[in-house]
Amino acid sequence: MQPEALSASAHRRSSAPVKTLAANLGRSVTVNGELTGSEDLTVDGRVEGSIDLPDHALTIGPNATIHARIAANVVTVFGSVVGNITARDTIIRVGASVQGDLVCARLALQDGAHFCGKVKMTTRGQTAREGHPEPETPALAAVV
Repeated sequence: MQPEALSASAHRRSSAPVKTLAANLGRSVTVNGELTGSEDLTVDGRVEGSIDLPDHALTIGPNATIHARIAANVVTVFGSVVGNITARDTIIRVGASVQGDLVCARLALQDGAHFCGKVKMTTRGQTAREGHPEPETPALAAVV
């Protein structure tokens, strides 16, 4: 093999996208306190406290019970959340329950999901890193 061919072949391999898997907390896992990370996370257990993943996705599984303040890039809820959520995108799936205020740029609420709280829509440039500001005026109160 020619040296040029070898370096081109190595370059193709190194520039290929790297697939990363999300960390997973199973049904039997309980976390009390602050949960932080720098990778995507799926929680199917119980968390009380706070979850901080400002640049990553958080999936709340169907068996999860969360009593926490949540800050993440994308939050997808299949289970139960009691607490405020700050995210770029928030998705509340059928059968899920969220009680708390949302601060997000995009919100998807499926038919059959339960939501009780206020929504403050932000611009797409704002992220979960900016924290969960207190809404100045109630933007929306809904029970679905």
